[in-house]
Amino acid sequence: MTMTGRGIRIEGLKKRYGSGDTAVDALKGVDMEVAPGEVVGLVGPSGSGKSTLLKCLGAVIEPTAGRMTLGNEVIYDDGWKIRDLRALRRDKIGFVFQAPYLIPFLDVTDNVALLPMLAGEPNGKARQRALELLTALDVQHRAKAMPSQLSGGEQQRVAIARGLVNRPPVILADEPTAPLDSVRALAVIRILGDMAKRYQTAIIVVTHDEKIIPTFKRIYHIRDGVTHEEAGEGRGFD
Repeated sequence: MTMTGRGIRIEGLKKRYGSGDTAVDALKGVDMEVAPGEVVGLVGPSGSGKSTLLKCLGAVIEPTAGRMTLGNEVIYDDGWKIRDLRALRRDKIGFVFQAPYLIPFLDVTDNVALLPMLAGEPNGKARQRALELLTALDVQHRAKAMPSQLSGGEQQRVAIARGLVNRPPVILADEPTAPLDSVRALAVIRILGDMAKRYQTAIIVVTHDEKIIPTFKRIYHIRDGVTHEEAGEGRGFD
């Protein structure tokens, strides 16, 4: 697969904890590529390296070796090539978690608009961008509601809008459907697929959820710190 302009590429990524006889190699040379507009699954047993890989991709921890390219920019090559990792996480990487983690004292619009505001965008423009995403996700009618007034499905849609608001090249979704029933879980994956195509975002979904695994066209299995790519069933949402 050849990417043009955006998406994410990981080459030979390694992460070692500790040193000497007590060293643990959590990642032993991960290769992974996700194109713009694509959603891939990342699956593996507990202790396989999923969490470590996600933290490296999210610039939360530093890998030991390898190379990561985000869009057209090399962000890591045996060391960080980006000075401000906080800005990298804020502007270039979207996060969607198992729990929505909405700020309880902000309304829906401001929960989504907060990141671009922190990045220096004028408040009115940030709120307008937030409303556009809320409309795309069909929760614009809840724009002035507080998080406590939303259903679980509505909260997750708002969380997806927040992950997309800075138009990042990549979104990391960590077990986003774990607490949901089959209907809501498939709805969330459908939304992620639609948003990936609309905004040409590469999305990686870490999951154990057997309900959604058949929807992926490509899956990366990680075991003992190494990834193996395979074609998924790609059944979509039939």
